[in-house]
Amino acid sequence: MLINSFIVYLTHEKRYSKHTVLSYQTDLAQFKEYINKTYDLTITDVKHTHLRSYMVALMEDKKSETTINRKTSVLRSFYKFLLREGKLEQNPTTLLKAPKIPKRLPVFVDSQKMDQLLDSENYFDESFPSLRDHLVIELLFGTGIRLAELISLKETDVDIYTGTIKVLGKRNKERIIPVAKPLINQLNTYIEQKKLQNFDNNLLNLIVTNTGAVAYPKLIYRIVTSYLNHISTNDKKSPHVLRHSYATTLLNAGADLNAIKELLGHASLAATQVYTHNSIERLKTIYKQAHPKA
Repeated sequence: MLINSFIVYLTHEKRYSKHTVLSYQTDLAQFKEYINKTYDLTITDVKHTHLRSYMVALMEDKKSETTINRKTSVLRSFYKFLLREGKLEQNPTTLLKAPKIPKRLPVFVDSQKMDQLLDSENYFDESFPSLRDHLVIELLFGTGIRLAELISLKETDVDIYTGTIKVLGKRNKERIIPVAKPLINQLNTYIEQKKLQNFDNNLLNLIVTNTGAVAYPKLIYRIVTSYLNHISTNDKKSPHVLRHSYATTLLNAGADLNAIKELLGHASLAATQVYTHNSIERLKTIYKQAHPKA
């Protein structure tokens, strides 16, 4: 009951995305199950020692620092909510410490390799599924939008005359992203071809399956992975890699960091600054290759 109230709060007051809410719900359900089975306690009976025990259990289960950190953050938010609602007198998460997350540079694909993929006639044909796949890669790399943002895009979000797309980001925050003319032309062609498929449902969703249904995350992952396999040896080949590639390409071309922040829909500049590390690593590589004293 308390978890359900918290989920309603996240959905309607905090306006978190469905994906985020589901993640919170899953993490709390797992924690509740652990507390019930291990200590035969309810959520409100939990003390700091029980939370520490849960963290240790996660570590023993080989969960990553990132996963444990996320679950810790969820518990903090949950118990802060219970305290605010008067369901608790003390917050058991006050002394809870999350493990440090090792810094990892964002994985990206070099822009020249992306050009090689997108401009080649070897990978795409004139069929509707191929047109859609091509557009998926172009949109992710050409606008830096997130997976959920891509799936929720509507045909009406594309403004062919101004050369922009309207994106509904995290916490229902809208942003306008400029789109290059070739991509606008491609969007126009795709929308026309989509209408010619005579799908039964006539969905306004921009990206659809071969049968006209709403696209789903696994489909987008499959599309991205299959095409990136042609040009990239990175272990990671996901839609988010193309978002990283978009940001890194802009930064390497001299784009202002604040402008990149706005284009990506980041809430703070700190989230965008991670891409400067990729740029520095690139400069180091160039220096080592070109400087006689390197």
